[in-house]
Amino acid sequence: MLTLNRHPVKPRIFIDSDVLFAGSTSPSENGASMVLLRMAEITLIDAIVSQQVLMETERNLTAKMPHTLSKFHYLVSRCMTIVPSPLTSELYAYDRLADNKDLPILVVAIQSKSPWLATFNIRHFQPGHPDIIVLRPDDLLSRVRGLLSHL
Repeated sequence: MLTLNRHPVKPRIFIDSDVLFAGSTSPSENGASMVLLRMAEITLIDAIVSQQVLMETERNLTAKMPHTLSKFHYLVSRCMTIVPSPLTSELYAYDRLADNKDLPILVVAIQSKSPWLATFNIRHFQPGHPDIIVLRPDDLLSRVRGLLSHL
């Protein structure tokens, strides 16, 4: 954990819909997406999602794996901080920092002061923003484990 004025600050991670989908559909507790979500559940990290991420994940689960919806709802209720999606007018200042479809995700990660964004689609968030490190769940998990090992 990071420390500010000697008070520990939990790693704050914005979770993209593909990571939430992977964790919700994981048959194992060992996948990186699921481990990140479990770390949030036991309050080792703060997992942040937007309304857009929740709607996209639920829509995809309903269409592809409806039997996993209860696990998804359980995870969201147990370990997610939900923030509003950005307004369209708020996106213009960040134009061309990410693919148009994923720009709202990058913007809400910035607005929520999440220094990390977990996604499988790293290339969709290029060139990115200097305040956000975009990583795949396994790479992010390695970084978080490194931070936590110094406690």
